[in-house]
Amino acid sequence: MQASSLNQVMSEVMNERALVVLAGNDAPSAGHVVSWSVDRDHYGSAHELATRRAHATRLAGLKGYRYHGEAGPLDGNVSDSAPVYLVPSDTIVGCDLARSMGVHSESDLFGGVVPFGYVATKAISHPLHGVAAAPEGWATAFAPRIRQSVLDGYSAYSEADARRAGRWLLRGGKVRIKPVRATGGCGQTVATDAPSLDRLLAEVPGIDTDGVVLERNLRSPRTLSVGQVAVGELRVSYYGQQRLARNHEGEWVYGGSDLTCVRGDLDTLHALPGLSIDLRLAIDQARAYHAAVIESFPGFMASRINYDVAQGNDDSGRWCSGVLEQSWRIGGASGAEIVAMEAFRDQPERRTAHASTVEVFGETALPPGAYVYFNDIDPAVGRLTKYAFVEPNADPT
Repeated sequence: MQASSLNQVMSEVMNERALVVLAGNDAPSAGHVVSWSVDRDHYGSAHELATRRAHATRLAGLKGYRYHGEAGPLDGNVSDSAPVYLVPSDTIVGCDLARSMGVHSESDLFGGVVPFGYVATKAISHPLHGVAAAPEGWATAFAPRIRQSVLDGYSAYSEADARRAGRWLLRGGKVRIKPVRATGGCGQTVATDAPSLDRLLAEVPGIDTDGVVLERNLRSPRTLSVGQVAVGELRVSYYGQQRLARNHEGEWVYGGSDLTCVRGDLDTLHALPGLSIDLRLAIDQARAYHAAVIESFPGFMASRINYDVAQGNDDSGRWCSGVLEQSWRIGGASGAEIVAMEAFRDQPERRTAHASTVEVFGETALPPGAYVYFNDIDPAVGRLTKYAFVEPNADPT
């Protein structure tokens, strides 16, 4: 299907429903899954577009719907009478926009909705330092609620505020500077002293509009993922760890995730036997963070949540654990999430599943039954192979 507006998609859906009635059968036709590129400049590369469409097709299978294609720019409201499930490229910002796209609850999309733009970025996780500039809708009470779930740090919306916050943090060791919209660790730098802090902050674009995060730097941390997805009647939660891969420039970038999944919510995940103390803490921190978001931001909803938790020592040798960032959109681990949900759907007795995503910059051998969602040359990153698989047997624990 050629790219069309969501109104055109809805018109086609409604025409199909009318034909069914004319044929003497008043039962509605199957629902439709529609992918939507919220911003073509964000998550709009060839491999990201292909991945999103492939995942939307698999999600259609889980819903018992059909994949209808990619929606174009929004030009009107969606009819409430047609069953449409949305797979947006990014977290939807604004409850009015979500409703105009037919999203009224988490069951209407794979992803999430936030009331203000900053809530979908890393800036949500930390307080401002003293009296400082703040974006629209800034919730002063949120950061204290999640204080035990994140690393020491501050968010800032001016270079001057960032310098003040950074100097305060430098008293305890190196400071990591994080652009709030970048993913996979891209664009992050580490300041060792005040001069390097000033120099690096001057290179961060969009501080006055998007903000910047300054955070306690950890040495060689381990990054865990804790998440949950809900599609139809299926709800699956997981913990896992990310892997790195070298891209064609020799840089270390995201290379996939290995997930241990359970049928149920984060409480079910936390109750798994045999979890290490560190892992149980990471799940606790993600649960507390998520609960605070739900209670602090009216209008928030999400059917797909993912929290990255870093654990390691800071420069003083103190062991730390905290949520690095949140994701309420289709993401790098979603291929594994989908094949895990398919395994739970096909095997009702199954309680756990081990699923993985793999990203290789080049050709690679594939495991049996792999779900390949990109295997081509992306003009931006070169030859790339992306796939997911689930181990055939459930973990007996």
